[in-house]
Amino acid sequence: MPVNFDLNDLYAFRALVEYSNFRLAAESICLSQSALSRRIEKLESALGIKLFDRTTRRVTLTLYGRTFAERSDQLLANVELVLADINKVSQDRIGLVTVATVPSAAYYFMPDVIRRFQTRFPRVRVKIIDSSAGNVIEAVASGQADFGICFARDLQTTIEFIPLTSDVYVAACRRDHPLANKKNLTWREFYQQDYIELDKTSGNRHLLDKMLDHIVPERPSICETRHVTTMLGMVEAGIGMAAVPAMSMPMSEHSVLTHLSLTEPVVKRTVGLIRRSGRMQSYIAAELERLITEQYRVV
Repeated sequence: MPVNFDLNDLYAFRALVEYSNFRLAAESICLSQSALSRRIEKLESALGIKLFDRTTRRVTLTLYGRTFAERSDQLLANVELVLADINKVSQDRIGLVTVATVPSAAYYFMPDVIRRFQTRFPRVRVKIIDSSAGNVIEAVASGQADFGICFARDLQTTIEFIPLTSDVYVAACRRDHPLANKKNLTWREFYQQDYIELDKTSGNRHLLDKMLDHIVPERPSICETRHVTTMLGMVEAGIGMAAVPAMSMPMSEHSVLTHLSLTEPVVKRTVGLIRRSGRMQSYIAAELERLITEQYRVV
């Protein structure tokens, strides 16, 4: 429905709810009784409902009015919070933004974004919670993080997912590995090698198990780890190959590590920004969100 009222109408409504008297409510917000009455009539007309029952002595909320009072209080509180937040940032440019992210996205997304962000807000601290996808989702759902970056999986209905980019899984290996000169490797061929895998608590492992449930490895893994970054360290040490998201690989040519495309099938994941639905973001958190979506949103 179109919004045919403004904040002043809401403040007038709140005053009348508080005082239950037109004269006292009007005095509290420096209006005449007739001006207050017009604002209330305008609000009722815009909403198409009766908000107050009026008698000669008292003004009381209707059932719809009580419901609207609860919602409007929340709306005004959010507006006042945003205005105070913007005012504080504009004056002091201080604060804290907490971002929960899977480690591979932290490596790929965050360094350049934080560098740009701190150019604009040098006194704002950015806290990174780099953890598993499940922990990232929980940090956002609980309010521990302002927003998060992870890949799409079974998200709660209270979590909003904004896709940023598509990421494909590749086989990481040393440059001196016997297969390093191949252009690609099938998953069956990969599982014939010495390989390192993620344990069952990993979101990446959950995704791969789901996508590759028709492929039975010919041999068990050499080792299991919880994080992709740990796997890459073991690959670099020569322990074996590892299936990792492409964005977790070094962004420039590495002296030791390289990768091969994994096929049959090609497994992809969609990486995106997650936030709690209905949460009013602080000004600085919204600015950091905007930098990330502007720079990386390609899907």
